[in-house]
Amino acid sequence: MATYIQSNHAGLFDTQDRLEELCAMGDPLQRLDSVIQWEAFAPVLALMPKAEPKGPGGRPGFDPLMMFKVVVIGHLYNLSDAQMQFQITDRDSFKRFLGLSRADQAPDEKTIWAFRELLTVHGLMDKAFAAFHALLERGGLFARRGQIIDATFVDVPRQHNTREENTTIKEGKTPEGWSEDAKMARQKDLEARWTKKGDERHYGYKNHIKVDSKSKLIECFTASDASVHDSQALAELLADGDPKTYVDSAYSGPRCEAIFAGKGIASKVIERPYRNRPLTSKQKRSNRTKSRVRVRVEHVFATMRMSMRAAWNRCIGMRRNRGAIAMMNLVYNLIRFEQIERLQLRNW
Repeated sequence: MATYIQSNHAGLFDTQDRLEELCAMGDPLQRLDSVIQWEAFAPVLALMPKAEPKGPGGRPGFDPLMMFKVVVIGHLYNLSDAQMQFQITDRDSFKRFLGLSRADQAPDEKTIWAFRELLTVHGLMDKAFAAFHALLERGGLFARRGQIIDATFVDVPRQHNTREENTTIKEGKTPEGWSEDAKMARQKDLEARWTKKGDERHYGYKNHIKVDSKSKLIECFTASDASVHDSQALAELLADGDPKTYVDSAYSGPRCEAIFAGKGIASKVIERPYRNRPLTSKQKRSNRTKSRVRVRVEHVFATMRMSMRAAWNRCIGMRRNRGAIAMMNLVYNLIRFEQIERLQLRNW
């Protein structure tokens, strides 16, 4: 008769043994926690308004830094608030990252939502991105030998509106009857837009980023609705004194050339052919040289889409999606910094 491994009774050191086993397998949260100076975010979190107690007694709130790390987990794994509550309760690796024990209760989904909403309303996600950017700058993580600008779509839940309602929304107005139905109005996104790229249709927003060509860290970003052309964000992303900038053919044309020239920046634009004007052999060679650098921005987007599953947001409205995009870019910088440190990739 066949015999099988039998279940064991829990022992005193089993939890610690499992955590050590997770470390040996490469726990991404433990790796992150070992290199990130979380205290850098303390001044930003100190800007959050403090809730006045309604009376004596009552349960104290969670530590803001711990709640901020909850939001980081949510963007690292693209979890809903309900799933975050469940996973924190269920997973020892999440508890260790947050400094919780099995005796501690996880924050519930409404608490997580309320904390994120405070960050969004007060623009603290942008400030958190800037705080970590300053830390990277002091550490010499930006080589400043070249940079890349590009944009990617961030889709949101699609709206099922009539053509008349969509026309009204594009005019910047609220369709008739929506204001009277508060529940429906909360689920309608008046700022997301449709667009088409090739055979793909997208509904939502865009994440425009500027990336250091050596470290592949995001230097700055901006957000727009999906219908805005990539080149429209160029002036906002560039700064006087920036190094040579690699961009694709979407950033070609007199307007973009004038922006580069006005800021004294050397542009490395991928040239494209036109009808009856194919690229010459020299232009093709030049494009290949530029593409070897420009393609590195696709590694950034691939990490966001494949590892972080961040090609889609649950948010409604520009303000919340702007905050979500800021956190998405910050979390990318966190994991990229950890990768640079662990693999010793500083070669500049």
